[in-house]
Amino acid sequence: MNSEILVKEWFDKWEKGNYFDLPISENFRHISPFGTINGKQAYLDLVKKNEDKFLNQTFEIHDGIYEDDRACVRYTTKQGNDFTLDVSEWYYFKDHLIKKVIAYYHIGKIRDERKLQE
Repeated sequence: MNSEILVKEWFDKWEKGNYFDLPISENFRHISPFGTINGKQAYLDLVKKNEDKFLNQTFEIHDGIYEDDRACVRYTTKQGNDFTLDVSEWYYFKDHLIKKVIAYYHIGKIRDERKLQE
């Protein structure tokens, strides 16, 4: 399976709410601004406890770079009318499964000292 098909499967499963069937390895690792989750079961357990934050999202893919063992995708996710998030993610693959995701996005207010001056 090529990397573009595997990433598409990832997004399709999320949009359908079928996260228990994600194409991830047993030693899956997810790294984001919220921290690192190690292991498939730990990841699935976290999602289950927070389904209201993870499910019922749609994804608009803007760009993708696909290689044999990794991919990078830039997208916007929307949940309802009130939540939108722009994300860039790196995906790393092994044995036709996703073994690691590194997600980049902004999760909070910009501190005053970091704001740009106009």
